[in-house]
Amino acid sequence: MNPTEHPDTSLRGVRLAVDWGKARIGVAASDRDAILAFPVETVRTADSPIRRLAEIVAEYEPVEVIMGLPVALDGTEQVAAHDVRDAGRELAQAISPIPLRWVDERMTTRTAARALHQAGRNARQQRGVIDQAAAVAILEHVLEQVRAARSETMTGGADS
Repeated sequence: MNPTEHPDTSLRGVRLAVDWGKARIGVAASDRDAILAFPVETVRTADSPIRRLAEIVAEYEPVEVIMGLPVALDGTEQVAAHDVRDAGRELAQAISPIPLRWVDERMTTRTAARALHQAGRNARQQRGVIDQAAAVAILEHVLEQVRAARSETMTGGADS
């Protein structure tokens, strides 16, 4: 799938976002109305992450799972993106028929770290929640797209 794919705004319900890292995976969820994104859990990659993520998916029953794709600043996919795609394929199999959609996650971890720092958390305090905060940032980006598309649909598109 293309990392710039637009969300299906006809889907109503919870969305989950996954920020896959080498050591930890952040998970975030939205409310059913695509208004609020909130942290769910940090899953360690050493602890059967696909199984745990499938359990979270079963618990939340999302309409889709959004997985951040670490695209390089120039838009190309490097080794990290290939590793995440491999994990995503395995996750997609485990959660089928719930769709897994890729989104460009450039800068989300940096944005999350900055927000946590501004909230008064130092680097050591961030470790446990930075991945969840990055997943929230990924999901908030998608929710903004969903809200904008719904608003455009409701108003009939461009200004008349």
